[in-house]
Amino acid sequence: MARDTLHGLRSTPRRVGAAPEGSSDGHDADRVAAVMARLAEADPDPKAGFDRSDPYRLLVTVLLSAQSTGPTVARIAEALFSEVRDPAGMVALGEARITEIIRPVGLGPSKARNIVKLSAALIVEFGGAVPPRSIDMRRLPGIGRKSAEVTANFAFHEPVIAVDTHVFRVSNRIPLAPGATVDAVADGLARIVPERFKDGAHVWLFRHGRDTCTARKPGCPRCPVSDLCTWPGKTT
Repeated sequence: MARDTLHGLRSTPRRVGAAPEGSSDGHDADRVAAVMARLAEADPDPKAGFDRSDPYRLLVTVLLSAQSTGPTVARIAEALFSEVRDPAGMVALGEARITEIIRPVGLGPSKARNIVKLSAALIVEFGGAVPPRSIDMRRLPGIGRKSAEVTANFAFHEPVIAVDTHVFRVSNRIPLAPGATVDAVADGLARIVPERFKDGAHVWLFRHGRDTCTARKPGCPRCPVSDLCTWPGKTT
């Protein structure tokens, strides 16, 4: 894979060396820790190459990524931020022009409206800066739990584990922190994943779900945690 794209965030190429919902007994905790240790060993610096220097751009890019592919989001975010650099500039750019630029990512009018609203909220409530805590980001228009936690984790190293489609599937399938809803899985992962793995957990689980533990025809024979997985559909 020449280029990794995570929620529209591009990185440079590099080489890398069923339990009940909410269950967290000692055996499960040990198994979860072992899974995370394997993934960490294979990918010791999961965020290498990602540009996290601009939390505002990161937040807007993650918002754009909803129901759109990473490469398209990265391209559109580049186009948008070639015209504007900060929340004040975004408000001045206006909803109509933003909609025109971001149309290829889908849901353009709705996303443009939220980009303008969250930019204005950042100016009024946070002095134009993105707050470092995900709980505060969730007060912004258009920013849900996943978007807030991705941004807070990447930009500020908050030890939260954002749950997207891939993380949700992996967590329920292995399982790690099974749950019927995204919030249940996120809360379960927050409880059971050891602190030392939380900073990189979202990227490890995202990549594992995207590249190996896929929705269809998962690559069980090449899975690095196959022996720790209890999924009844597992193949050898």
